[in-house]
Amino acid sequence: MSDDHLRKGLRVAPGERPRLDRIDPGDTLGLADREEAAAVVAACGERLEALQALLASEDRRSLLLVLQGMDASGKDGVVRALCGALNPMILHTASFGVPTKPELRHDFLWRITRELPERGRMAVFNRSHYEDVLVVRVDGLVPEDEWRARYGQITRFEERLAETGTAVVKVMLHISRDEQLGRLRERAQDPLKRWKFSADDLRKRDQWDAYMAAYEDAIERTGTDDAPWYVVPADRKWARNALVLEIVAHVLERMRLPEPPVPEGLPPGFLEDPAGG
Repeated sequence: MSDDHLRKGLRVAPGERPRLDRIDPGDTLGLADREEAAAVVAACGERLEALQALLASEDRRSLLLVLQGMDASGKDGVVRALCGALNPMILHTASFGVPTKPELRHDFLWRITRELPERGRMAVFNRSHYEDVLVVRVDGLVPEDEWRARYGQITRFEERLAETGTAVVKVMLHISRDEQLGRLRERAQDPLKRWKFSADDLRKRDQWDAYMAAYEDAIERTGTDDAPWYVVPADRKWARNALVLEIVAHVLERMRLPEPPVPEGLPPGFLEDPAGG
């Protein structure tokens, strides 16, 4: 299945620089309303359930979904949508925040490598190694020559993953400043969401243009045929979730996972319907 089956505008061609200021965060890419998006999510759920089973049965390859985006862009929401469609027993999720002291004693990819999916499994990263060319760059946490060198290190790392059987899918959730502000206010107002609020989120809003430039550079410099980037408009949660599920289902289908053979050693007549149906 070619990328023609994906909605136009989602996938960023390798080496292409996305102009995020020209991509409408409110675009639904053809989804008419919540009802249509819900139908897409339901259909993708059925596809993903079957594809995940084939991935586990083959037990040779894996899939890694990387979710990046500004605060409140919906990374947690996408993870919940995926978990609702997949078997949690063979799904691994990991979130990457400020590195711990032990993590800082290692190369920046060390903590990422520890969370990679096993063969036959899927993993979802809520933030990832890209924080080391985004936050690190914008806040000036390391010298420029150090974070610039990481583009090549990341590309080689992801190439190695692809060569050893891990499909890498990278999604940037593209939210507008106005929508983000509304969601941050909601977090501060809602007692059940305050745990997600940080005053640092407001500081990062003041660095918006710097973050957009950092995202554009990262996407341009690390997008490859084996580890492509997708920019998903994220202002409408219902469209965002449907679009990400479509991407994941599409990538799994492109893997052409084989149907597992009938188990050996079954007793005679074991697969026959005893009711004769």
